[in-house]
Amino acid sequence: MQSHKEVEKYILSMPGARLDYPFDATVAVYKAANDKMFALIAEGSKPLRISLKCDPNLAITLREKYESVQPGYHLNKKHWNTILLTGQLSDDEVRDLIRHSFELVNK
Repeated sequence: MQSHKEVEKYILSMPGARLDYPFDATVAVYKAANDKMFALIAEGSKPLRISLKCDPNLAITLREKYESVQPGYHLNKKHWNTILLTGQLSDDEVRDLIRHSFELVNK
């Protein structure tokens, strides 16, 4: 799951998820039905860069375990991670983190 289209297809499979560009054309923002952001993708980034909401304790654990998981880029560093899709995380792990982010904004 390295391509923008593959990741986007999974993100948009979440119930009520939609794509928006509230900032500018360089950042794809994915929102839940309640209009809360749960994923952002930097358009044209290589490797693909996706930011996801994350439980603060899990966020720290992931950053310590993976160099491709960093504090949220231009986001609240406590609640967001930015993940470089270099292959360090498996497709299943990326999907789990997308689902985790979606569930956090839908609590």
